[in-house]
Amino acid sequence: MKYSKKNIFSRMFKIPVIKFEDHQLTSFAGLVIYQPLLQSLNLKAQFKKCFNHLKVSEIFGHHIIMMLLIFHLLLGFRKLRDLDYYQDDPLVKRLLGLKRLPDVSTVSRTLRTIDNPAIEKVRELCRNLVIARLQKLALSRLTLDFDGSVLWTLQRRAEGTAVGYNKKKKGARSYYPLFCTIAQTGQVFDVLFRSGNVHDSNGAQEFIEQCLRHLKEAFPGVVIEARLDSAFFSDKIVNFLEEQGVEFSLSVPFERFAELKQIIQERKRWKRLNDRWSWFESFWKPKKWDSRFRFLFIRQRVSIAYRGPIQLDLFVPREEGYEFKVMVTNKRVKAKKVLMFHNGRADQEGTFGELKSQAQMDYIPVRRWGGNQFYTMAAIMAHNLTRELQMVARPKENGTTEKRSPLWRFNELNTLRRLIIQRAGKITTPQGELTLTLNGNDTVQRDIFMFLNAFKKAA
Repeated sequence: MKYSKKNIFSRMFKIPVIKFEDHQLTSFAGLVIYQPLLQSLNLKAQFKKCFNHLKVSEIFGHHIIMMLLIFHLLLGFRKLRDLDYYQDDPLVKRLLGLKRLPDVSTVSRTLRTIDNPAIEKVRELCRNLVIARLQKLALSRLTLDFDGSVLWTLQRRAEGTAVGYNKKKKGARSYYPLFCTIAQTGQVFDVLFRSGNVHDSNGAQEFIEQCLRHLKEAFPGVVIEARLDSAFFSDKIVNFLEEQGVEFSLSVPFERFAELKQIIQERKRWKRLNDRWSWFESFWKPKKWDSRFRFLFIRQRVSIAYRGPIQLDLFVPREEGYEFKVMVTNKRVKAKKVLMFHNGRADQEGTFGELKSQAQMDYIPVRRWGGNQFYTMAAIMAHNLTRELQMVARPKENGTTEKRSPLWRFNELNTLRRLIIQRAGKITTPQGELTLTLNGNDTVQRDIFMFLNAFKKAA
């Protein structure tokens, strides 16, 4: 069908008259997909139990502020002051059960009153929600990844921060929390908050023991696996994991052990995995250890660019070489499967990246230790709820892989925000029926009803 120019082009040069009126318009109509999830989890009431011991005179309780911060991060805002930009949004107020939102000063005062018992209860709630999801999956094995991540600040001297290792911002004060994530769902199971000047292994064994205890109580008979980097390498942690019956792989800082370097240098025959990887193994122990374990020696063929002047008219000179790494493990499968399993830790780095860039976990909002933990837990909950939402709406798309990749192909929070959440809408009550009206886009309509209908089927 042909169209005339008159039917296609319109005038665009005149600036319209701008008016600001209250017509119950929302900029985040897609946020409605989270409403049945929050109701099914009874999340508001569960948060309220976390803060029952805190007696404050504020009208807005701590549970309201926690819910507000979760929405704040889901909408893509970062600083507390950004609350002013959606202060009158009717859908946000309706989802929180409020007629008006608290102002920034109220949120700041609430963050100052958070104590350690409150944070411990929120951590417990986070663990319980993840366990409830895992129970629905009925998995035969669970894979845990343990690692720390730096949360730094340049502008504020927040309580509990310290100058530690930070390759991006040297000299910046920071926190260095330790995380436990579930590989099959990509959710954060638990987090241990620490100052920025501690080593990765600081408090690690106690934290690992706590995570294992909760999971073993919830899933007796399920095989539990753990993956850790070289910062956790010690005889205490290795022996502890062995005693707990956990299948583990752990990177070895072999540069610290002259014996390992000598073993690699003297090795003549390497077993070939493929054109890129080769290996050999040895049952070995450092001098101060009591028991021997399976050590896998891996080398990777790499192409190293020559750093001298480049002969542009001929070629870019490169040298073939090897990169080496050593792992200790108690797994009894073939070396290739151990290597693939251990390399699956890269998914946790992707989770950290999403938490920091899209859930704003790396922001330090206040000066108080408890308030910053509160904000971090809100970011973790926003991430976990987004994963939970997608797991409810869609069936599993992947089986168990050698790398223990997530069982779903998750959309990142920023993708959901851009495609669904940030949609203009209008709330009306024609003939007394509450109605949210969006623009007639078939793709948006399909996706929103996919999420909403999933909860109707689950009810």
